[in-house]
Amino acid sequence: MTLSKILSIVFLLGALGLGYKLYLGVDEVVEEEKILKRTEDRIIEKLEMLRDAQIAYQAANNEYASNWEDLKKFITDGSIYLIQRTETTKLLDYGKEETTVTLDTLGAVNVQDSLFSADKYPDFELDLLNVVPGSGGKTFEFFADKIERSNREIAVFEIRDPAPRNPERRKNNNEKALRVGSRTDSSTSGNWE
Repeated sequence: MTLSKILSIVFLLGALGLGYKLYLGVDEVVEEEKILKRTEDRIIEKLEMLRDAQIAYQAANNEYASNWEDLKKFITDGSIYLIQRTETTKLLDYGKEETTVTLDTLGAVNVQDSLFSADKYPDFELDLLNVVPGSGGKTFEFFADKIERSNREIAVFEIRDPAPRNPERRKNNNEKALRVGSRTDSSTSGNWE
């Protein structure tokens, strides 16, 4: 075997080894992005569930829950009233319409049974609702207050991930952390929407 054949074989093996290492590096990055996406999807699902609970809490108490314990107690013990709205419109002699709205309370259902039914969330665990998925047990940050807007007091809340796993969301002191609600506005939107 000549020296050029030996060098060709060595370079070929080196190129194959380098190509394999490059493939593994790219595959690892792609897999990490998939895991990050699945984790963020689970966080968003929990934030949506917490938003639904906060909206129900606010409807019943005229304010948002400022901590997990109050919200959990409401989910466990609170009720959502079922109300039937009926409108009747009557045409008056001179062509104007008169509308009468009747509200009738049909009953009440437990918040947990209504918002977090087994059909909608088969794996629902109330005790883990405030735990951020993929965080090793960290819990969501809760904030609720009333602020003044146009000479009126409005209730606001914000629930956010305290330690984002995504490096893009950690920039500027977790400025882009997944959150729902707002500390300064009456919004109940999430920052992913």
